[in-house]
Amino acid sequence: MGRRKIFLIGLIGFAAASALGGIASNQGLLFASRALQGVFGALLAPAALSIISVTFTVPQERAKAFGVIGAISGGGAAIGLILGGALTEFFSWRWCLGVNTPIAILVAVLAIKFVKESKAPGDNTYDIPGVVTATAGLFSLTYGFNEAALKGWSDPLTITFLVVAVVLLTIFVAIEMRVKNPLMPLRVVTERNRGGSYLGSLVVGAGLFSMFLFLGIYLQVILGYSPLKSGFAFLPFTAGIIVFAGIASTLLPKVGPKPLMVPGLLAASVGLLMLTQITPETSYVTHVLPSLLIMSSGMALVFIPLTSTSLHAVSNHDTGVASAMVNTSQQIGGSLGTALLNTVAATATTTFAVANTQLGEKVMPYAMTHGFTVAFKFSAALLFVGAIVLYFFINIGKESLVETEGAGFH
Repeated sequence: MGRRKIFLIGLIGFAAASALGGIASNQGLLFASRALQGVFGALLAPAALSIISVTFTVPQERAKAFGVIGAISGGGAAIGLILGGALTEFFSWRWCLGVNTPIAILVAVLAIKFVKESKAPGDNTYDIPGVVTATAGLFSLTYGFNEAALKGWSDPLTITFLVVAVVLLTIFVAIEMRVKNPLMPLRVVTERNRGGSYLGSLVVGAGLFSMFLFLGIYLQVILGYSPLKSGFAFLPFTAGIIVFAGIASTLLPKVGPKPLMVPGLLAASVGLLMLTQITPETSYVTHVLPSLLIMSSGMALVFIPLTSTSLHAVSNHDTGVASAMVNTSQQIGGSLGTALLNTVAATATTTFAVANTQLGEKVMPYAMTHGFTVAFKFSAALLFVGAIVLYFFINIGKESLVETEGAGFH
């Protein structure tokens, strides 16, 4: 269909889904709109990365382009947190969804004017069985993790969904090995550097997404921040991403990906470990702020080379799939990590509350904070594991970034 066309379909669809969510009159319609946002977002993000990959074929230029994307993503995160807090506090939560619509329409107009169409060569039929089994398998896996948080790992429903997930995902892999045009070509994920980057994205999503969830709850529920103030509290994290994304894009062609990614994940892990020291009386400036700054600097050093490595030596035909794998890995990691760490936090909270009834009315703030700190420890461990994975999987140096397979538009 063409990369630009897919990008535009994703944009317009996301705009429509956001508008639908903003006017939703019941829970079912709201959930449906959020699902549609996910569907069209899944088209949008990979198409954008694929367009960048085939547009900037010189490694130095591509690194700068990914640096700009990282900075914009960081800036967008800051604006989203602050604007979302302001809209919720002064207007309605509905505007947090509705505000996406005019922005997406504006970007679509600009894309039509400035982005050239490009297509992958060859046969590009759609792998319907792969889509069905992968979607159902990932849904079952996530739902099983969520059920574990509510009912425990030994609950029959939890076990059923997890077993179904394993079966469906096994079938998915078998399908991908046999069909002519697989949804996830194994040649894309089995190359060690690309495969390592996808595993890294999975772990980063699992460890990082839950941090935003738990820290956001801590700031608003425990420290009493308003939604707007909570949004501003995350601003230093975003500022760090923007600053260090520029540094990473400059260093990447000079030192290669591994010297940036491994120390970056280790730094982010240290930042998360610092959050394990928070209490209901903790000062934001002395505890939360330093950890956010350290995490942001580390993650910026990871995101830029991780994206570049995920597209290493991939043909133009596979750039869309390779780009999609980066986003998909991170989103899957975020969903599974949040579900798993929510189980960890809930269990730790309950255990602390039962063991410390002498605290009286203060027990819940302390119990919730304890649950968050235990989850942060697990998150830090996940990022540490990610650093180990990248250390052993990534073996390309700066010289491997000098040339890319394929160039220009097709």
